Amino acid sequence: MKILFPDRFKILEGFIILFLSLSFILRLIFLIWEFTEIDNSLAGILKVFLVGLYFDIGTISFFAAIGAIYLLLFPMRFYGNWIDKIICYVGFIAGLLIIYFSFFAEITFWDEFGCRFNFIAVDYLIYTYEVVRNINESYPLPLLLGGIGALILITVYLFSRKGIFKTTFHCNTSFKEKLIPTLLFLLIAVWFTAFVKNENAEISSNRYNNELAKSGIYSFIAAYRSNELSYPDFYKTIDIDKAFEIVNEEYNPDSFSLITRGKDIRRVVKNDGEEKKPNIIFIFVESLSAKFLGSYGDKHNLTPVLDSIANTGIIFTNLYATGTRTIRGMEAVTLSIPPTPGRSIVKRDKIHNLYTISDVFQDKGYDLAFFYGGDGYFDNMDQYFSNNGYTIVDRGRGFLPSNDITTKRINIDDDEVTFENAWGVCDEDIYNKVIKEADKAQMSGKPFYDFIMTTSNHRPFTYPDNKIDIPSGKKREGAIKYTDYAIGKFFDAAKTKSWYDNTIFVIMADHCANSAGKWELSVANYHIPCIIVNFPDYENKIITQMCSQIDIFPTLFGMLNWSYESNFYGIDLSKINQKDQRAFLGNYRKVGLLKEDKLLVLSDQKKANYYNWNSTDNTLTALPIDEEFLNESIAYYQTAAYLYDHGGLSGKR
Repeated sequence: MKILFPDRFKILEGFIILFLSLSFILRLIFLIWEFTEIDNSLAGILKVFLVGLYFDIGTISFFAAIGAIYLLLFPMRFYGNWIDKIICYVGFIAGLLIIYFSFFAEITFWDEFGCRFNFIAVDYLIYTYEVVRNINESYPLPLLLGGIGALILITVYLFSRKGIFKTTFHCNTSFKEKLIPTLLFLLIAVWFTAFVKNENAEISSNRYNNELAKSGIYSFIAAYRSNELSYPDFYKTIDIDKAFEIVNEEYNPDSFSLITRGKDIRRVVKNDGEEKKPNIIFIFVESLSAKFLGSYGDKHNLTPVLDSIANTGIIFTNLYATGTRTIRGMEAVTLSIPPTPGRSIVKRDKIHNLYTISDVFQDKGYDLAFFYGGDGYFDNMDQYFSNNGYTIVDRGRGFLPSNDITTKRINIDDDEVTFENAWGVCDEDIYNKVIKEADKAQMSGKPFYDFIMTTSNHRPFTYPDNKIDIPSGKKREGAIKYTDYAIGKFFDAAKTKSWYDNTIFVIMADHCANSAGKWELSVANYHIPCIIVNFPDYENKIITQMCSQIDIFPTLFGMLNWSYESNFYGIDLSKINQKDQRAFLGNYRKVGLLKEDKLLVLSDQKKANYYNWNSTDNTLTALPIDEEFLNESIAYYQTAAYLYDHGGLSGKR
């Protein structure tokens, strides 16, 4: 140890031991937390801690390398002078702040997402206003920060009592003695930077074991470095012409007419009958898993309004979200595309001139509006929707550059707000704004399409008092019940309006409350509700076909007898047979195709796994790869990525 940590490196030695100890404790906490879900065999647990130690050493090597370089280069004759002490104390305290903050932040992140830091944590750094407010409203932030501050002071005190600072400042360690450990720390840091990927921690078929083996800070850095993933570089591929041939064969030639051949899926969708053009109000509900609704089997009576609506409307009982975040759901609904790896297209650069469902609505003469109770700049939503023809209705604090388009924006003013938290106004307030704007739109004589993004069913789960029988801010069950209550109030108000009888309402979840699970893709945790309300001649209809969010609007357009040009991957469910039913799932790095009880998962490093899914207990059993199924899965995702990269998702050409 003397060679690795000479006296001048005592402060570094103490910091490394502290970090490794905290990492062990955190990993142990998560193991106990998820003990029933993990592979808790002795071999499985040993592997978790050994691989975890390996990644912890890699993580701390970056801190150690920085500290060691300073300690190496600072001349011996100046050891312990005021400059040396300031730099050492400031650096030490900054390091403590990072590791203590990470310790507590990882616990809260795991509670919300069931995993180590990932691209969500990276994205959240950009939106500090919403995130800091959310943390403050969800947790006792002053107590947490005070606790971190106290831990830092206690640590500095204990290090002083142990004589660690004194040894560091009053020693005769030579340059040569410092060189060996410095080179070692640099070598470890370079090794991890160049050759070790975060995915190397995935040593089990159990997702929780893989997450336990990771290091949070290392995972954060890895997510920052790979926020976008090139499909052809990281995933299995086939000949691109063959991929498009496979995808285009999936479309029923009786209903579709291909416009082009080759590397495209552009076609004309044909429907007979007189076109109907009612107003459409689409309600995208935050984190509403199907399991929360009585109409999907829940027994807690949290959603009496939605359950009542489901009994009279059109309910989709076998619908799956494409991802785990709101913007992934927005991408699926608006672009009707499978979830390409990496960040959602909503947050990418090429969001101009995309061909989305808004183009279909505008071709049919509709006015479009996007309603959001917070600031639309969050997750690039205002940019995405404004560039695709929507008027933005939000709190209006964000800056929305024009980007050579005429931006229409309507503010939700302070006098229209009765309750607001970190994510925006309560659902009742956003619905009241929708009612006001619908009244104005009705006067124009044009049909309108409104896209509403709700926020109340999001941590910190706060909402106006005295609305329901569960106190605000306590638990998700209260937020779900308030979400349902607000929808009921919205319908009560809408039914008094002249435009109600000519308006169809679509209610769908953006994703589930928690999509994490022990499997690569935990299928049941993507199961979401969707209900279409007030559609003439379609009362009390149950659609049981397996489908994705990308299929809902093509199905609605078919019900309206619309013919239109399309490059959507979604299909009108009335025009597919049993064998063509499928759902697309994804979680940023892994994407999957689900057909009946078979799931094919594609992941980076060009890997593929094939499973049998048991819907009763939501378990996956590995199967030998089915080459036909594999090629079909690759074809969907490879062509979707190709079209985005090469402008094939653009507007009409």
